Amino acid sequence: MAQNKNALIRYKTIDKCLQNKYRQWTLQDLVEACSDALYEYEGRDVNVSLRTTQLDIQLMRSDKLGYNAPIEVYDKRFYRYADEDYSITNIPLTENDMTILNESVEMLKQFKNFSLFHDLDGVIQRLEDTIYVEKTHRSAIIHLDKNEQLKGLEHFDSIYQAIVKQICLVLSYRSFKAREPIQVLFHPYILKQFNNRWFVVGREEGRTQIMTFALDRIEQVDYNLELDYTTQNFNGDDFYKDTYGVTVLNDSMLMDVTLKIDRSNAPYVLTKPFHHSQVLLETLEDGAVIIQLRVHLNMEFDRLILGFGPSIEVLKPKILRNRIRGRFKLAYEQYLQERPKS
Repeated sequence: MAQNKNALIRYKTIDKCLQNKYRQWTLQDLVEACSDALYEYEGRDVNVSLRTTQLDIQLMRSDKLGYNAPIEVYDKRFYRYADEDYSITNIPLTENDMTILNESVEMLKQFKNFSLFHDLDGVIQRLEDTIYVEKTHRSAIIHLDKNEQLKGLEHFDSIYQAIVKQICLVLSYRSFKAREPIQVLFHPYILKQFNNRWFVVGREEGRTQIMTFALDRIEQVDYNLELDYTTQNFNGDDFYKDTYGVTVLNDSMLMDVTLKIDRSNAPYVLTKPFHHSQVLLETLEDGAVIIQLRVHLNMEFDRLILGFGPSIEVLKPKILRNRIRGRFKLAYEQYLQERPKS
């Protein structure tokens, strides 16, 4: 059971004890009550220490949890609420609290098939019930991109658990070009999302090169418990620091890129940079801007530029300018062809 959930059970138990004004509660009594409550939930002995209970009381007294519980000591050994009607369950939710809870529930529901959130099913349901009672039911204000038909998400949890537990995988993987799947003995390091697709990044057994596999191309996932898992001190932030997307190229394709953005699109690019290396070089008289960034010239970056059409011009490097020009030329020639009427 997660530690934060254990803590919530202890807070609720202490609160229930202190609401019982017909009994005197020592610190040891509260410790035993918390241990009993955790045993009830977990089915095994959990020895709560005096120190843990003292810290719980301090937190309940403070405003860190929003409780500000009026817990006092009397006769130098007994604990009680100074306000007999107080309970941590009676703290009213503000309108802002309700808005945050409502949007949080909507976001959590998107992870309903992820095992880390299985224990939240009941919590989410209770939150939804509370919100419905407290506030007029309405559709989500925050809407996140999601694709319910995206393949491969059924493997997400298995891969995640393998990374956490440091277990090697046997992946049955078929690329878009392959007729048959291949078997890959794989050391998974991280799960990465890009453009609403998920990828597992790691190293194939016997090779040092970092590889990336799209989850939607994985047909089967098995564990290999006999092979020793190695991480090679992999750091995802360092690995992707010069990359837009998921395709990391060698240093020969890492270049300084200079782009001209027209006036209408300049605010979008300036407020949402393409890459953390992006800098503004110049603002032109017509409102266009010139920016520079240092990235790998991969296919994802090509598609980013192509997506802006005539709104972006590649000034440097020449290799990228010629490549983008060639793509636009092919597209232009394609649209010159007459197509049969439907």
